[in-house]
This record gives sequence, C-alpha cells and structure tokens, in this order.
Amino acid sequence: MQAQTGTQAIDRAAQLLVLVVENEGSSSVSELADAAGLPKSTVSRAVSALERQGLVQREGPRGGVRPGPVLLRMARRGFGHDDIVELCAPLMERIAEVSGETVDLAVPVPGGVEQYLAQIDSRHVLGTTNWVGRRLPHHCTAVGKTLIAHRAALLPPGGLEQVTPRTVTDRARLAVELDDVCERGYATAVGELEPGLVAIASPVLGGDGRAIAAISISGPEFRLTADRVDELGELLAKETRALSVRLGFEHRNEGAA
Repeated sequence: MQAQTGTQAIDRAAQLLVLVVENEGSSSVSELADAAGLPKSTVSRAVSALERQGLVQREGPRGGVRPGPVLLRMARRGFGHDDIVELCAPLMERIAEVSGETVDLAVPVPGGVEQYLAQIDSRHVLGTTNWVGRRLPHHCTAVGKTLIAHRAALLPPGGLEQVTPRTVTDRARLAVELDDVCERGYATAVGELEPGLVAIASPVLGGDGRAIAAISISGPEFRLTADRVDELGELLAKETRALSVRLGFEHRNEGAA
C-alpha cells in the first residue's frame, strides 16, 4: 500500500509540474487543483515539495507558481540536434496532420544559412522536395526570416548586408518584415525561393529568448492561399509558443525576442 501511495504522489507531482511548465503565465494553487482534479491541500503539499527541489517557484508567499531555477537552468543549457528533433517531433506530427502539407524542422548554423534536420512529407501527391541536410540562405525562406528575427542566426560581420545579395531598399524592406515576424509570431515566403512555393515558419525559443530552431509548413501556392497561410501561421505560432514555454521562455515581451 505504501508503494502505491508513493507512486501516486510521484504521479501527482509530475502532473502538477507539467501544468506549471505548460502555462504561459503563473498558476495559483487553486488553479492547479482545479486543472488536476485534486484537493487544494494535496496540491499545496506537492508544490512545496517541488519548490524545495527548485523545480517550481512562487511569486511571493501566496503568489502564482512558475517554473523554478532548476528547470530554467536546464532550459538554458542548450540542445543538441537529436534533442531538438525529439522535442519537436510531436508538434510536427500535429501540424502535418492538420495542414496536410510538408513540415520541416531547421536550425541556425554560422554564415547566414539554416540547416534542415527533419521532415514530414505532405500527404498530397504534389508536395515539396526533401529538405533534410540542405542549407539555404536566410533572406528568401520563411525559416530563415524567423531565425534572423529572433536573433538565432550567427550572422557574419556586416549582418544582413552579407547574407542578402540585394539592394539597400530590399534590405530595408526585409528589416520591416522582420519586425512584423516578431509581432505576429510567424514568417512567410511566397515565391521567393522558387516560383509557386509558399512557406510559413515559427520559432522554437530557448530560455534566453533566442530561436534554437524553426518549424515550417510548405506547399504550392494554389493550396496555400493567403487565407490558409494566415490560418496555419496562427496555429503554428500557437504551437511553437507553447513548446517554447516548456523550454523556459517567458513570453512577456515577444517583440523584443
């Protein structure tokens, strides 16, 4: 009986920890109790135990509960490519199911390019090519714009001038577009890499607010119409935002990310 009780306590603590991490703000003990379907006294004891281990922290004696310093240190420690693929796989599968289009995962690499790590193919016969292993310039892809906008790109000296072979006017237009990317949470590229190809991308942010990766949806322009792009862009931004919160990012000032 004691072993079963101990297992239940662990399950409850794990459940509460997930609720705290997945909430973009802080959660009160009452809110956690309602969400978990547990007595408030049980939740209070579990939160106190998690707080002692540094897994959660309270905002004042009776304040909301947020991820603690141990979780935040883990989030800022950095991720290898295999870790990123594993973290993003469930999200990619959900987006692929909803969109029916090609879904890719890419990471920033030095020199103003991105590298593609994983892909889920479109369920349509007419889709896009396999991007895994490829490296593409930032300025003409949705993924690239997302990574630049969220300060993930390890740009060479000279910044945008070195990775955008275009005029000063084009670079100024891109700079305005990057501000919009931060504000709405996703970037688009319509016919910029290749005529007829449309892509949407949102960032996965680490604890320091920089993008550790970007997830994209791509397909032909006749399926990814303007309305469809807006719909999928908002969904993608919502999903990547939730994942970023789990990694320790706090969305208090998204435009400054």
